[in-house]
Amino acid sequence: MKTIMERIGWRCIMAIKPWSLQPLATELTSTLVGLCCLKTKWASRPSLRCTAQMATGYPPKLIIDSHLHVWASPQQAAEKYPYFPGQEPTLPGDVEFLLECMGEAGVDGALIVQPINHKFDHSYVTSLLKQYPSKFVGCCLANPAEDGTGIKQLEDLISKDGYRAVRFNPYLWPSGQLMTNEVGKAMFAKAGELRVPVGFMCMKGLHLHLSEIEQLCTEIPSTIVLLDHLGFCKPPLNDEEEQVFSKLLSLSRFPQVYVKFSALFRVSRYPYPYEDLSSILSRVVSSYGANRVMWGSDFPFIVSECGYKEAKEAVHQLIQQAALSSSESEWIMGRTVYQIFNSRWSFS
Repeated sequence: MKTIMERIGWRCIMAIKPWSLQPLATELTSTLVGLCCLKTKWASRPSLRCTAQMATGYPPKLIIDSHLHVWASPQQAAEKYPYFPGQEPTLPGDVEFLLECMGEAGVDGALIVQPINHKFDHSYVTSLLKQYPSKFVGCCLANPAEDGTGIKQLEDLISKDGYRAVRFNPYLWPSGQLMTNEVGKAMFAKAGELRVPVGFMCMKGLHLHLSEIEQLCTEIPSTIVLLDHLGFCKPPLNDEEEQVFSKLLSLSRFPQVYVKFSALFRVSRYPYPYEDLSSILSRVVSSYGANRVMWGSDFPFIVSECGYKEAKEAVHQLIQQAALSSSESEWIMGRTVYQIFNSRWSFS
């Protein structure tokens, strides 16, 4: 049987280069074993917010990847799960490859984000959610069609197919329209009603979509928000970039907003192991608290950048460089996403 590195070798030739209850703001007493947040330890940071769900216990050393993608192999695409025209992948991203990488890296579970390669056809990811119900949780892709049909699609994906989150890609909205248009607000509200988080992909810059996110958070505070890939904010080099990063931090004033410390190769200015992100991680944790920050790999793109296992190891190094505690590390590496999705993963 071929090793992962052997598979990566030939695969890379193909490459072109909560739901939880709203976390309680109160600090719980030490009599709630496993749920207490010591005030003295966290005096300089937001109190760790815990939920009643955690009373059932949290699996020790659990590692959950909060952001990755999978798509059909070329054979699977030809037979059953076609790619969206013009979105044929240049990298392998099938579930068999993912499971190998997760096994080697010691990652227990993951949130699968519907890839653009299949666009609004969720059949491949849906099949995996059914095949691996204790391994994967699904994040569907919002369809912002002007006729509003995407609202019913969203409801069906959640209620019938078991998706537990939805991604808003602002670049899929009709030209000239914002995520705060009638359809966008309706989908955001529907997500809150169905108790699933909304993830925002601000690939062209957080500053371009900040007002939309703020408006949605203000008008519909019941919907949990996930900011993909640090909002695509790189370590600031000038005053303008510092202002944008400060706005990312300021979104922590909305208690429903969480940050994905994910796709590090997209936001770092350095090569692996992305050492310029240690101070960024420290500032994000100081603003949000570790229980509102979660690691994500952005598989399969990360594989050809540094490797999947190496991506997880890089985060551990950054956590150490940022002088975060073992408890904070636990939140970032799995407990945060486990809590948000109300312990949807099942582990023995």
